[in-house]
Amino acid sequence: LANIPLIEEIGRIFSLHPLALEDVVNSGQRPKVDFFEDHAFVVMRMIDDVTAHRYEQIAVFFGNNFVVTFQEREGDPFNPVRKRIASSVPNRLRARGADYLAYALIDAIVDSYFPPIEAASELVDSIEDEMLHAPHKQQMRQLHELRRDANVLKGVLWPMRDALATLIRNDVPYVKAETKVFFNDTLDHSLRLIELVETQRDLLTGLIEMHLSLSQARTNDVISYLTIVSVIFMPLTFLVGVWGMNFDPDTSPWNMPELKAYYGYPTALVFMGLVAVGLIAFFKWKKWL
Repeated sequence: LANIPLIEEIGRIFSLHPLALEDVVNSGQRPKVDFFEDHAFVVMRMIDDVTAHRYEQIAVFFGNNFVVTFQEREGDPFNPVRKRIASSVPNRLRARGADYLAYALIDAIVDSYFPPIEAASELVDSIEDEMLHAPHKQQMRQLHELRRDANVLKGVLWPMRDALATLIRNDVPYVKAETKVFFNDTLDHSLRLIELVETQRDLLTGLIEMHLSLSQARTNDVISYLTIVSVIFMPLTFLVGVWGMNFDPDTSPWNMPELKAYYGYPTALVFMGLVAVGLIAFFKWKKWL
């Protein structure tokens, strides 16, 4: 697309509309279809890297006897279509007109979304299985990234769906009625893609909520254990505090006479241990532990 003189020369050769050529150079176009007197102009976005939100703009001009494509980056996204044309086996591409070739190119663009969306669905399933066994913070980041990717995909697929519907709905002399049947199949593919993305997005929203619930439950468990430990040590701390008061038993028989007991220290430890065990047994009986 950087070679503007070449684009202008191609436009002159095929009498392409100048406004459409301007859209070719501006790579930020939304998917759309424009109809002119003797040709149509279709803008589509082919997926390049869904995780990096990279989509390549593909512009397709077609009329009665020609098809011209412009792509944003170097490469050959239509290699399967090219192989079908070059094949010695009889096929529709070689038997039908330019409108069918345009359909084949647009269909290849739409179908390029299936593999990454299916791969994302498999990743979502694996994260879901992992969450049920060992939830961790990394999963939440992955879920948010996948939902963001799904939102971006939906924003690309809906205009493509609208463009295909416009292409089918309008009657122009360079698009045969029998070719519209094939375009309608591509429209069905785009609707299927939108359904997959919406289902995936709903599942991701549910998984994010489930992850938050699991995290909250885990936090509640930690708080419960800490509370139980605090309750167990509360009477022990009280007993240690009482026995730690510095009253001399020699000055009065009321001043902690148990401090003079021969087995006072081990007795105190055993008593505190029994208190702790008793509290633990009580918590288990109440099913708090």
